[in-house]
Amino acid sequence: MTMLTLNKDTMAVVKEQDVVPLRNRVKEYATKIGMGLVNQTKLITAASELVRNMLKYAKGGKVFIEVVSKGRENGIRLVFEDKGPGISDVALAMKDGYSTGKSLGLGLPGARRLVSEFDIQSTPGKGTTVTVIKWKNG
Repeated sequence: MTMLTLNKDTMAVVKEQDVVPLRNRVKEYATKIGMGLVNQTKLITAASELVRNMLKYAKGGKVFIEVVSKGRENGIRLVFEDKGPGISDVALAMKDGYSTGKSLGLGLPGARRLVSEFDIQSTPGKGTTVTVIKWKNG
């Protein structure tokens, strides 16, 4: 089944102050498609985690916010794109408790659990792209 992109927005995130407007925009999109509060919270929490990683490790990047549709299911797709140092071992970075920083290591695996679909592409020295989808009912 083909996925359609119904609406698209791009936000640059280069400083801590960009996080709140991003969260608000994600909430706006989720509300627009009638996503319930619990799923909105999961999506916004995942977005916050991923955007903070982007700021911390890559000094920012771009976030694409899209309303997507597959059959009768609507959702929000977020694409976090940076030109940072990349992740040399994605499998390791996806393990619970793994952290290169002094954080709890909830980052990538925590974000993955909060969304319906999760994909990460990273090339050391070139950057990382994380794509997540949260379906309205899932």
